[in-house]
Amino acid sequence: MILLVNPPLVKPSEPPPGIARLCGALRTAGVRCSVIDSNIEGILSLLEKSPSETDTWTTRAARNRDRNLASIRSGLGYQDLQRYRRTVSDINRLLEKAASGSSVLLSLSNYSDRNLSPLRSKDLLAAAQDYEKNPFFEYFSRRLSAAVERESPKAVGFSLNYLSQALTAFSMIGYTRDLYPDMRILLGGGLVTSWVRKPGWKNLFSDLVDGVIDGPGERRLLSLAGKEMSKGSSRPAYDGFPMRDYFAPGPILPYSSSSGCYWNQCAFCPEKAEGALYEPIGPGAAVSEVNGLVREHRPALLHFLDSALSPALMQKVSENPPGVPWYGFVRITRRLADEDFCRRLKESGCAMLKLGLESGDQGVIDAEGKGIDLGIASKALQALKKAGIGTYAYLLFGTPSEAEAEARNTLDFTVRHHDCIDFLNLAIFNMPVNSPDAEKFGTAPHYEGDLSLYTGFSHPKGWDRGKVRQFLEREFKKHPAIAPIIVKDPPFFTSNHAAFFCGFSHCLDEKR
Repeated sequence: MILLVNPPLVKPSEPPPGIARLCGALRTAGVRCSVIDSNIEGILSLLEKSPSETDTWTTRAARNRDRNLASIRSGLGYQDLQRYRRTVSDINRLLEKAASGSSVLLSLSNYSDRNLSPLRSKDLLAAAQDYEKNPFFEYFSRRLSAAVERESPKAVGFSLNYLSQALTAFSMIGYTRDLYPDMRILLGGGLVTSWVRKPGWKNLFSDLVDGVIDGPGERRLLSLAGKEMSKGSSRPAYDGFPMRDYFAPGPILPYSSSSGCYWNQCAFCPEKAEGALYEPIGPGAAVSEVNGLVREHRPALLHFLDSALSPALMQKVSENPPGVPWYGFVRITRRLADEDFCRRLKESGCAMLKLGLESGDQGVIDAEGKGIDLGIASKALQALKKAGIGTYAYLLFGTPSEAEAEARNTLDFTVRHHDCIDFLNLAIFNMPVNSPDAEKFGTAPHYEGDLSLYTGFSHPKGWDRGKVRQFLEREFKKHPAIAPIIVKDPPFFTSNHAAFFCGFSHCLDEKR
């Protein structure tokens, strides 16, 4: 028996896909497992508390708590952006106030501590030692002990994928180690994989955890149980998660048909730097799994998690629609410039595509190995718009090949296509610490901490982060053609909720 735990805090919109995949593999091999999504459970536990503050906003948020939670789980809550903003802001207010009086800053999308950093191993060890100071302690001490006493697991595995989970994950690990000193404790997940694959990695947590797992954990967990990995893919198991509790108008079903990226040529891609291999399940098998999961869970939305959906998978999905709206991240290719193909995607249920555009300057795109033609990108944006598919465009500023002139080309490109872009994600470039080009650009400490995945660098064109940030805040975001796109982004949940604003939320409640 293995207990798998998803620690707070990440956006509470959908269940954790990595644990679901692990659970599916274990059950296929006949290994008993149980899951706890401490993220959604812990957030709901804090929201149930009565806030001590009596200011007008907090009092209103507490009074409307149940109504707001019902709204965020209803299609009606997504039909008016202003109403949605008020609902989410009020829920977030209660979560924020649940940690008042401590050094912790909570929101629906982040957890930070004024005194502790998830980038420093010594701070994670301190969080493990002083676990009672964690705002989720009252919840997880009760929940973990009850689960261990009831299930008697041979091992407890914690899945750590984001920095916002790290401090609470280690608090939970410290508590488990103190209460059950003989329990086998395992630590894995995307963030852990990135740590392990850093140059010079040393396991500083050996007194707390019995095993640190990098990459997919199925084989390691099965080996622990004396089993071998079965051939082929095991369908993710979501039946152990509270699918109706998440903050969405019906279950969001996350699904990944691959690990790694099929392109894998971008100059500063963290996955490339970490040596992550592209391992697809295969379009036919993926569609079969998806259709089975959709029949079982009847989700409101299907979320493809692949680093980039392969053209073969998109073709297969267009030929075998899942029967529910879906969205995912894609590379811009000639196929997306085909109006007939985009129309078929729309007919298959495609509500929105996240597009890795990155830059509106062809020279930057070519230098960074993106493999995108801006002429094709222009046609793709128009074809998607014509088909009625929402677009969430991702732009990256401050790469070594970009200077102010190139950034302005990106501004001009975005302005010219503003009517074809529904949402924007604007990011400032970080240099991966294990990038082969990091040393070439004069690295310097950028984030304080031995677990940092990024390093500072001397920009070869003088286009440093401060200048980039100033350009974005003072010019890019304030352009009259772009500002309306920026304000449409759903607060806290961003792309996780954006698809619900792409024209189908009105019929969700009828289908549930």
